[in-house]
Parts: sequence; C-alpha cells; structure tokens
Amino acid sequence: MKWEKAFERVDDHRWRIPKGTVECMRTDAVVFASEGMLPSIASDNAPLQAANVACLPGIVGDSLAMPDIHWGYGFPIGGVAAVDADHGYISPGGIGFDINCGVRLIRTDLRREDVSKHLDALMDALYLNVPSGLGSKGLKKLNDEELSKVLEYGSEWAVRNGYGWDRDLERTEEGGRMEGADPTHVSDRAKKRGIPQLGSLGSGNHFLEVDVVDEVFDEGAAKAFGLSEGMVTVTVHCGSRGCGHQIATDYLADMGKYVRDNDVRLPDPQLACAPLSSDIGARYFSAMSCGANYAWANRQMITHWVRESFEKVFSDSAESLGIEMVYDVAHNIAKKERHAWEGGSGDVLVHRKGATRAFAPGRPELPMAYRDVGQPVIVPGDMSTGTYVLVGAEGAMTQSFGSSCHGAGREMSRKQAVRTIRAGDVKREMRDRSIVLRSGSDASLVEEAPSAYKDLETVVDVVVGAGLTGKVARLTPIGVVKG
Repeated sequence: MKWEKAFERVDDHRWRIPKGTVECMRTDAVVFASEGMLPSIASDNAPLQAANVACLPGIVGDSLAMPDIHWGYGFPIGGVAAVDADHGYISPGGIGFDINCGVRLIRTDLRREDVSKHLDALMDALYLNVPSGLGSKGLKKLNDEELSKVLEYGSEWAVRNGYGWDRDLERTEEGGRMEGADPTHVSDRAKKRGIPQLGSLGSGNHFLEVDVVDEVFDEGAAKAFGLSEGMVTVTVHCGSRGCGHQIATDYLADMGKYVRDNDVRLPDPQLACAPLSSDIGARYFSAMSCGANYAWANRQMITHWVRESFEKVFSDSAESLGIEMVYDVAHNIAKKERHAWEGGSGDVLVHRKGATRAFAPGRPELPMAYRDVGQPVIVPGDMSTGTYVLVGAEGAMTQSFGSSCHGAGREMSRKQAVRTIRAGDVKREMRDRSIVLRSGSDASLVEEAPSAYKDLETVVDVVVGAGLTGKVARLTPIGVVKG
C-alpha cells in the first residue's frame, strides 16, 4: 500500500500531514525529509503510521518522523511522540520489540596505519570474542539472581562484575541504568530468553564495525569527543535480544486487552496503549526499563570483549591503547523528560522508536565533558558506508523534543532484498571497498545489503539542514562483523 495523500510543505526539511487527514488525529504529523525523499517515504505508507500516532491519547506537540522513516509496528520506525507525563498514554509500539536497541562508539589511540597490517587478525579476534548471529549466546552464564541484577542495574552491574571501567558509565545515556526498573514486572519467559544471550550481538541489522575517522567537520566538538582524523574507532549496534522482544510481546497483549475493555479509540490495534499512570502502564514502563538496562549491560560486556580483542592482537593494555568510550545512545526507548513545544511546556514521556536523543548544549542530562558542546549523536549507515558522528543542536529542542535520526533507514524490505540481492554480490562489494567482512550467515548479508538502505548522506543532510544536529565527523569502515 502506498501513501497517496499530499504533504504540506513547512520548509525545505519539514512536511506536514494536517490534523484531520486521519479522523481521530489530535495534532499534526510532521515528517523531516527533503522533497526528493518523499516518493520513497510514501511508497510503504509509513506516513499513515505517523498520522495514526497523532491519535495517541495525551499526545502533546506534533507526531514526528525522522528522514529514516519506514514502516514499523504501530509507530513508524523513525517515529517520535511525546505524551503528557501525568495524563498521556504509553504505547509499546512506540518503543519497539528490540527495547534499547542502540549504538555505542568507542575510540582508540591507534591510527589506520597501526591497524592495517593486523586487520585480519583483529577481525578474527572480534568475531571469536563477540558472539553474533541468530540465536547467538553470550559467553557469560547467568543464574536467575544475576539476571535480576542485570535488569535492575544495567551497565552498573556489568562494570561491578569486571566488564569495563567506571568512567564508561559517565559516557552512557542514563549512566547505563534506567531508574524504576523492577524485575518482578518481567515475565519468566522473558527472563528465560534473556539468560543465555547477554553479551551477544544477535542478527539482523546488528553489527560491530572497525572504522577510521575519515573526515572531521567540527574541530571543537571532535576534540571534546576525543576524535581526530585517521583515528581507529569501533561502533557497536545491538539491543536487548530475546528478553526485550518478549517484554514487548507480553505487554502488547495486555494493552490490547486494556484498549478493548476500556473502549480506547485507536486507528490501528498495533498502537495498543494505556495511561502511564495506570497499573498496566506503570508496570510496562518498569519492564521496558528492565529491557533497556539489559541492552546497556549487553553493550557494556561487548565493550569489554572488544578491549580484550585489541589487547590480544596488539599485545598491549586497553588503557595504553586508549580504548575509551565516546558515547552510547538508545534509539528504541521511552523517557521522562522536560521539554517546551509550541503551545506548552512541562514534563512529558518521549517515545523514540528508531530515533536518537539529540540534546543541545546545557542540558543537565549530558555528561559534564559534553555539556558545553552538546550530545554525541551516532548515526550508522549501511555496512559499506560507515557512520556519522553528529552533535545535538538547539533546533532539536524546539522542533523534535530533542530528537534526531538513528540511521540511514531501509529503502527496501527484507523480503524484497532476499528476492533481488545475492550474498556473493554483497561480499564482492565489500571486497572492492577493501572492507574485511566476518559473517556467519549469507541470509543476513542479503537482508542487510548496502543497496537495501537509504543514502546516509541524504538523511544526515536533512537533520543538519533542519537544525536538529551539526556534523562532527564521518567514520569509514575497514572491518565489519555481521550476525
């Protein structure tokens, strides 16, 4: 199905779907995009989902979609919506099944020339030490009590148990731990799925990349983030694995029942929701926080094994190699934050689904090292193009509840990719770009082929042009681990 209705131009980077386009809309929907992107965005009818989100009870400001928008469950991927913290409804579809899927950027003191002759050995070590692939299991075997601590304390648990350094927490969104996470609100099934998978990448679009800082655009911000041209970095993209998926599945069923029992008017049952102040709403927020904490612990443990891999290959300590966290961002999460919007201000719950927080300088939530600069925003593209490092700007605070895009976004569905792309062609393309690839699955390579994704430059140009972020640096991949 295709979106057939017109967009109203707001400016060169914003397009409005006016209130009334879908009967129950309480506000407008706004899509951040260039004019040239609109036909692609309309092709999978994701704009309808952005309009449907505007029907969410308690929504404040506009329903928003970032330029990497594509069809999702209930909310579009790339969707952002804020609801009143006291009277608004929380929707699991606005967070997604992979709770706190996110990206972590790690810098090193190594340069391209230091790594080039060791790259194959390094990628072998990373592939061996960081489990990846469908159903992959972590190296750490947890018991029930340990898992409950992971769900409650997140990255804090990992660091306390030897997986990293205290200063890693300072460079992690929320310090790597959502307060109010109560493991008793997580089902036994979700816990059972989570126990064997902690410390693994998983499959799909998850990856570990070794990159080189190819270009610096903002010397001041890059210096604050510890980045310089020619530096080798590592990017990790993964989430809460089966634990988060099961949390979402469980509460979507419960909220579907709540919607039916309370006659909540919604245009799509996938938008199942409940008041944040209700028992089920509060329990889901607590369980979602547990899923977020699992994901942060997951990426923290992977960081530890990344450091060990570099230590093995370069016969030196992680400290001496300068393997330090830059930042860790969540892009499937709901957060209680204070914001201003046209017509109001106050405490809200911001749903970000395939969207990254992008706070401008001065926000108290930012680490002291970045508070005068703005939040690092890490935006990966496809496996052949690498990642942009951006910085949150004031336009995000006035236009998007402090949010920006989270990646390039899919151009074609996974089913379409499987029908039209061959694994051999993907491997050849990576070889032609001199990128060392490690992957256990041809199916995953096809689904995540570079041609299945939008052009990253185009997406980044929109969020920069709209004033949501500023460009800091571009990272180019030299090695990729895919599940």
